Amino acid sequence: RVEDDAYGCKSHVQCDALILDDESISDTYPYMEVGSGDAVIGHEATVSRVADEQLFYLQSRGLTEEQAMGMIVNGFIEPVTRTLPMEYAVEWSRLIELQMEGSVG
Repeated sequence: RVEDDAYGCKSHVQCDALILDDESISDTYPYMEVGSGDAVIGHEATVSRVADEQLFYLQSRGLTEEQAMGMIVNGFIEPVTRTLPMEYAVEWSRLIELQMEGSVG
């Protein structure tokens, strides 16, 4: 939210989604409430799928499908996790790993 008296502010909202299987969907709704006419605001949204070619390449290098999918997901979330304190980034990565465990295949 940008208040009426927020002069000269800049903001950017980015919504990214990674589709992991054929049943998943994503609805991205970047929302901004702007009260200041002086604000510079931008937004973007991307939705991408894990490509069969990505999985094939990683599996041809000896990774299992589950390991390959984990590597792709970790690469997707890395821009966010690198901004977190280390203990939070490690915990977030563990939670995602647990969530994905056994879900591939």
